[in-house]
Amino acid sequence: MQELAGKHIVLGLSGGIACYKSAELTRRLQDAGASVQVVMSEAATHFITPVTMQALSGKPVYTSQWDARMDNNMAHIDLTRGAAAILIAPASADLIAKLAHGQCDDLLTTLCLARDCALVVAPAMNRQMWAHPATQRNIAQLRADGIHVLGPAAGDQACGEVGLGRMLEPHDLVESMIDFFQPKPLRGQQVLVTAGPTFEAIDPVRGITNLSSGKMGYAIARAAREAGAEVILVSGPTALAAPMGVTRIDVRSARDMQAAVMAQVPTAQIFIAVAAVADWRIANPSTSKLKKEGGGGAPALEFVQNPDILATVAALPNRPYCVGFAAETDNLDANAQSKRQRKNVPLLVGNIAQDALGADDNALILYDDAGVTTLERADKQTLARQLIAAIVVRLQGAGQ
Repeated sequence: MQELAGKHIVLGLSGGIACYKSAELTRRLQDAGASVQVVMSEAATHFITPVTMQALSGKPVYTSQWDARMDNNMAHIDLTRGAAAILIAPASADLIAKLAHGQCDDLLTTLCLARDCALVVAPAMNRQMWAHPATQRNIAQLRADGIHVLGPAAGDQACGEVGLGRMLEPHDLVESMIDFFQPKPLRGQQVLVTAGPTFEAIDPVRGITNLSSGKMGYAIARAAREAGAEVILVSGPTALAAPMGVTRIDVRSARDMQAAVMAQVPTAQIFIAVAAVADWRIANPSTSKLKKEGGGGAPALEFVQNPDILATVAALPNRPYCVGFAAETDNLDANAQSKRQRKNVPLLVGNIAQDALGADDNALILYDDAGVTTLERADKQTLARQLIAAIVVRLQGAGQ
């Protein structure tokens, strides 16, 4: 996915060991479709060379405000014209202090002051430098000035200490930039999403589950966060990492998921039930491993129905806007429409299970009172953004 296609980003490097990450960041930004123009402070050149950054970006690297390669000798003006954003990664404590006070004594700080595009900084410094009151005052001033701050993260530092101050990893910075450019129609809203399979124990080592990977639900959680929402993701067992900025609550069984959802739903404005919840569970799971006795038959298992989480939420007196999912193996239209009416939800999303479970792409059909809308096959993140946009349109039409 080239989610930054058409975006021109000026990548600024200030002095710090995290400059080594900027090489990978350049490539990842390009892989996402962005064009990258690198500008380095003099201090940054002590950690990584302009030659390296030029080879990776495919463009000349600028380090001096006196660079005569521009016809008008005004690199501090020309380099940001037409840029979608300036991203400074790493942003040192020194660079942050200069930006906070409007000091421009080199090319990088001068073009930040002369810009007509967004400015994003990714701090990187020792944990004590980050925690220092002066740095915190400067960060607060940057935010007050409309400058976007990404991170920092906590972890091992080059000095051998551990704490807050690490620059975000390149993949996190790219995801944050993709997020940054998305419209924010759900700002101020809370979205509750369920995702993944559930697991119903037969004994301590066996259980009933399904092939849901959780990819669609996680993509929807990320898309809702990109749209500005506060997102809570209630997830069954998956190997996926939670999208950045999303609060994940891990659960195992359908009843665990129901309890987590009911605890969170009072503050949610939108509930999207993507999880593949087991319809049945074992009435009395064994507390010890069931043994295969010689010549014996299979154990007799008694099933009971699990709670219907979506129907329960949809029946609340002050329910959120509810979106259900129907993964069917056949008769999709009939089964999906029946499920929507039975559970009394305004929007139901259908797909063919065998085409979607575990896959990276999908095709979705939206069912509501207005009729049927098809979202053509695409990667799941693209479909998730399309679905969130469709939900926004329906909420706006309903005056919510």
